[in-house]
Amino acid sequence: MSKLLVSLTGLAAATALSFGATVTQAASTTLLPAGHSFAAKLSGKATFVAGSTTMTCTVSASTPTGGANNAVPAAPANHNAAGAVTVPINPPTFSGCSTSILGVNATITSNAANGAWTLSVQNGTPATGGFTIPKGGVVIKTSGLASCTLTASPAGPTAVNGTWTNGAPSALAIAGAPVAATGTGGFLCPTGNQSATFSATYQLTDTTDPAQQITVTG
Repeated sequence: MSKLLVSLTGLAAATALSFGATVTQAASTTLLPAGHSFAAKLSGKATFVAGSTTMTCTVSASTPTGGANNAVPAAPANHNAAGAVTVPINPPTFSGCSTSILGVNATITSNAANGAWTLSVQNGTPATGGFTIPKGGVVIKTSGLASCTLTASPAGPTAVNGTWTNGAPSALAIAGAPVAATGTGGFLCPTGNQSATFSATYQLTDTTDPAQQITVTG
């Protein structure tokens, strides 16, 4: 496998910012504050690894624009006595991305054409959470030495799970999550099914009242 192919495989993991998870624990969960909007913003760097090649992005965020997206449901819908609380979010944006292969640039776009992005949180020890990217919800295009296209979640929604920590702000940490993608293109492009791993930490802040925190409890 060429270094370029490995690098582009790593790029496919950017779909993991793309964010909503299905949590399997059954403990009672409450997301607070009820009715408040929130933003999820990358803290540090998002790292995509495939083989010995790494891609990093320095900026990624899902922010509210009004409506139900990026908003804690009003009570009592912010509570689930039997499992996770799930919230629709706006597709995250990605920028400041670089690859370890000289001469290859990447542009990452996200969409909700085939379904909603979601954030799910589950009370527990530890609390957990994650993002779900819908089918085809992230498209990665490269330019320079190779013109390739990678589409994330080609067969359906993909859950990217992590650990939730309440704090000021609260954080969702994702480590080594697998992401599927399909690649197309010409010479040196990865084609067919691809996979990689994604690691990042997102901080969630209350945009309705910045003095309050987005928290997960029972």
